[in-house]
This record gives sequence, structure tokens and C-alpha cells, in this order.
Amino acid sequence: MPDEIEQNIEADEVVNGKVEAAIAANAQAPVKVITKEAIASMIEQAGQVGRSHDAAINIFNGIMAYAQSSRASDVHLEPIENGSVVRIRVDGILHDMFKVSKELHVQMIAVLKVLTRMRTDEHRAPQDGRYEFKIGAGSVDVRVSIISVTDGEKAVLRLLSDASHDLSLEDLGLFDTDLQRVQRAIERPWGMILATGPTGSGKTTTVYAILEVLNQREINISTIEDPVEFDIEGVNQSQVDSSAKLTFASGLRSIVRQDPDIIMVGEIRDEETASIAVNAALTGHKLLSTIHTNNAASTIVRLIDMKVEPFLISSTLICAVAQRLVRRVCDDCHKVKSWTKEEASKVLSPNSVIEMFGDKESVAVPEVVGCVSCGETGYRGRVGIYEVLENTKAIQKLIVSGADSDTIQEQALKEGMTTIAQDGIRKVRDQITTIEELIRVMRE
Repeated sequence: MPDEIEQNIEADEVVNGKVEAAIAANAQAPVKVITKEAIASMIEQAGQVGRSHDAAINIFNGIMAYAQSSRASDVHLEPIENGSVVRIRVDGILHDMFKVSKELHVQMIAVLKVLTRMRTDEHRAPQDGRYEFKIGAGSVDVRVSIISVTDGEKAVLRLLSDASHDLSLEDLGLFDTDLQRVQRAIERPWGMILATGPTGSGKTTTVYAILEVLNQREINISTIEDPVEFDIEGVNQSQVDSSAKLTFASGLRSIVRQDPDIIMVGEIRDEETASIAVNAALTGHKLLSTIHTNNAASTIVRLIDMKVEPFLISSTLICAVAQRLVRRVCDDCHKVKSWTKEEASKVLSPNSVIEMFGDKESVAVPEVVGCVSCGETGYRGRVGIYEVLENTKAIQKLIVSGADSDTIQEQALKEGMTTIAQDGIRKVRDQITTIEELIRVMRE
């Protein structure tokens, strides 16, 4: 308890008029890219000279600039027993970057609260906010979540850059038959296109890429999201707001009255939202959304679990896109190695071995090395691996008859659907990712 009181007093002392003005002025100035070594030096100097509000501001800005230049998607300010650790997530993997004192951690949390207009005197209840910082010629939108943990307050900051959503379907990793299936779905005048997979699998990015294709001045596109991750010019985007009683279901119900041609719902997560979404698709709207299932065929069973009638699913679902994200090998440093069928049989299923090798005894696959460009990880960027299930006439009959997901999956495979594992193996053969990365993602 004494430590907690001390932290609260320190944080409240930081937030006075003078410091608020310094933070506000600093927020307007472009953030300069800084090296990891320079930040470590600043942290060390801050510990030597004692408390310094300016040091906390500069170190915080330096960490954010470094995270952005490192292509980080998230920054964690995580208190531990004797201090705090700064971690950044790059290409889906968390890396420990810096250790700071508890005092400096408290000061940075206070700086963050001022930037995001959170309550600076609140240290127990969770708080959410956002702010924007300028870097170079562009800007980065940051979504912030702060919660109380046993050793203090933890902050997680999500960095959202416009460049991360300005991607084509080909850029995402969809090609060949998968791309053709999605393009056919986009051309349909009405019905549902659903992206599915676990959290962090790139579902929202896929939906945004489809929206970019559909976005034309002669049609009306409306969305309800939680949160609105990127602003798309020409699209009417609304954000879930619990205080205003704006949920996915209530927002979707209102959007249907807004004369939409295309509707995007951030996530179908309950029976009410599922029911309204299906009815919207049934009445001549094209509806895009995400849903949590393990594979494409399970999407149908999940909708049935949400009390959607099978005949409505068969009539409205156009396709389900299941996906995962794997890291790309670094183009600057990766090597190529020969991988034998005997070696592969120790880590892959028999079907995957056949998919990988065919009648060959060995294949060339990429091997990571590590360099400055990729931060010594051997990987740079990520790409999706997909399976796209089209709702064909045969599958419609299975849905109406109450078939399980395995039966639906089997029929889709007969009709030429590529599974996530098969698409991953294809990307290993094309030397886009490594077999080790594919195994890691498929086992998660």
C-alpha cells in the first residue's frame, strides 16, 4: 500500500499546469527517429540525475518513434516488482526492449494520460484513450489501454499507420484460386462475406482491403466498428459506444435505415447481431464482417449456434475466408537450404509431406539468418495464409440438411478449396516464409 500511495502522489505531481503545457507543446512537434542505443542512454542518464519531467517526455517520445521505425504494432509499458519493462510487438512477436525505473514508469504513464485526456487521478479503474503523433511527413494514430496490475499501472499502446491498411488483396497474400474466389464474392450484388480466425490473424485488414475494392462514389458504404481502426475516405464509419448504448446490434439496426448498399460490421459476436446481419444480407445488402472460428467450414456451425436458421445461412452466405498470419523471411539476408522428405516426415503430417514434395525427394526452402534490416530476427513483415470456402449449391444443400463442419469441409475440398495448411506449404515452397514459422503458427 505505501508503494501504491507513493506512485499516485508522484503521478499527480507530474500533472500540473506547467508539465501539461510542456507535454501539449511536445505533442505538436514531429517526433524524431531515434536509435535503441540512444534511448538506453537517455534512460541511464535519467536515473543518474533523478526525477525529470522533461526526461520522461523525451524518453516516451523516443520509445514511440523507435517502435514506429521498427514496424511495431504494439508497445507495452509493463510494471514489474523492481521497475518496469518496455516491450514491443513486431510481426506478431513480443520483444523486451528497455528496462526503466519504477519512478520513470510512473512519470511516463502520467505523460500518456495527459496525451490521451484520461483522468490523471484515477489509478485503479481501466481507462482507454487515443492520441496521434507526427513522424516524418506522416502521422501515427495510437490507441491506448491502461489497467491496474499488482505492481502498478500497465499501458498497452496500439500503433495504427495508414500504410498498414493500404494493401491490395494480392499484397495480403491471396493469389491463384483463393483470389479468384474472393473476387467472385466481391462481384456478387448482395450476401455475406465473412473473415474468420483467431484474434490477431488479420481479419479486419482483409475486410478493409475488400472495402477498398468496393468503395466507389455511386454506392453508400456504412460501418459499425469497435474501434474504428482506420479512416477510409467516402465510407461512413461509426464506432461502438457503450455509454451511448451503441452496440454492434443497435448500430447495425440503425445503419439498415441509412439506405446502405454495403454494410461492414466489425464482428458478429452474439445472436442479435447475427440475426440482423443475416436479414440485412437477405434483403439485398452486401455485408462484410468477422467472426471467431478455427476454419472456414466452422463459420456455418458458429452461425447456427447463434440461432441463425440453416436455410437463411445457405441463402445469404457468399463465402467464408479463414486465415492466419505468418512472418515473411527477410529479403536482405535469408538463405536457401535443401530439405529432404525424410526430414519433413518428422514434423509434418503425411498429407502435408505429399503437398510439399510430390514425387520429389527434396525441395529448396528458405532459412533465416538475421541482419540490421530485420532487427536480427530473420523475418520482416507478415503475410496471410488462407482457405476460402465458397457457398456452392452442394454446400447449400449440406447446410440445410444440418451437416457438421467436417462434412462441409470435405465437400469444399472436393470442389478444390485450399486449406490454410496447404496455402502455408505453398508459401514455403515459394520461399515467402519458413517451415518453422508455418509450424509455429499452425500449432498456436
